Amino acid sequence: MADWASKRFWKSAGVEAHDSGVAVRLDTRPIRTPAGAPLVLPTEALAQAIAAEWDAQSEVVDPRTMPLTRAANSALDKVAPQHTAVAELLAEYGGTDLLCYRADRPRELVAKQSQLWDPLLDWADESFGGRLRVTQGVMPIAQDPDALARLAAPMHSMSSFHLAAFHDLVAMTGSLVLGYVATNGVRSPDEVWQLSRLDEEWQADEWGHDDEAEEVAALKRQAFLDACRFWALCGAGDDPTRA
Repeated sequence: MADWASKRFWKSAGVEAHDSGVAVRLDTRPIRTPAGAPLVLPTEALAQAIAAEWDAQSEVVDPRTMPLTRAANSALDKVAPQHTAVAELLAEYGGTDLLCYRADRPRELVAKQSQLWDPLLDWADESFGGRLRVTQGVMPIAQDPDALARLAAPMHSMSSFHLAAFHDLVAMTGSLVLGYVATNGVRSPDEVWQLSRLDEEWQADEWGHDDEAEEVAALKRQAFLDACRFWALCGAGDDPTRA
């Protein structure tokens, strides 16, 4: 099937060994991505998890409940054909990394950002040889091109599946460093998400919480956790890009 099915037609989803990985089948029918590529996954764990998403569908298929399938489709249809371009796009986040742009007041927030974010910039420097500069306010700060190149280099070695997950981790946090922190297990996925939300949570605590904003934040958090899970199921422990 080359596109999402509007209604369930299969009895069960399963996995099958394939020359280049593990395929997911609906009964005996292979699944294809929206662009028509065979849905072949790099690990059995990921294939089993995606099969479980399909098995969990009721009469009408809801793609919103299938984040792993969506991520796999993106890896095959969008990332694989333009791997270098995606890596270069993500590298640009290093130049405007969230962790480098600090508040200039109040003092409590300034201190909290330094306490929580400085160790992560130190880790990135020690792990990849990329020391990013820090500034206060929103005016752009020029980063050392060599440091940016060192931080960008691992992405070019990632598989398309890893890079698809990494794209979401970086884009959702606004931080290349936090993407590496998450994929290297330096902090738990929940901790990384909270680190990316430091400013927003501070403002909410100061001025009050908004129900609608919190609902949106909860959806974004779940999407971030889904991306972390996708990375892990791709076999991140064997990925050569880990620090």
